[in-house]
Amino acid sequence: MAADIPGSVLFCCDHNAIRSPMAEGMMKKFYGRAAYVQSAGVKNDLEIDGFAVAVCNEIGVTLNNHRTRSFEEMKAWGDDLGGFDLVVALSPASQRLALELTRVFHLDVEYWPIMDPTGMAEGRDAKLNMYRQVRDQIRRMMIQRFGEPTAL
Repeated sequence: MAADIPGSVLFCCDHNAIRSPMAEGMMKKFYGRAAYVQSAGVKNDLEIDGFAVAVCNEIGVTLNNHRTRSFEEMKAWGDDLGGFDLVVALSPASQRLALELTRVFHLDVEYWPIMDPTGMAEGRDAKLNMYRQVRDQIRRMMIQRFGEPTAL
């Protein structure tokens, strides 16, 4: 059942290189300016994943300019977690850290169990198919949570 879109949403995962940038990009594409949307990772030790960029391009979501960042960097750049209405964790590690960092704030933290596609397939076509499954899994969860896209 879809709910109203919160004023601000943060998507998070382990490295901010695959799942959370995909979710950020899709949220912006699907719902326009209905919410302020950002993403972050537990760590920032990777660049945006090329397979994530490729499968999002297939649905008109551009991730080419995404710059990965961690929760620490996000805070240093002025995006305090307390300013978000909803944090959506896409991995167990990001859920744990989000709950720890937001325990003093009045905001919702949701966990969407989205698989990590890295290392799950061999060869370009198989990897692209695995990343498409992740993209589609995020899309299903997003539509279930926020309703049908309004800004396509």
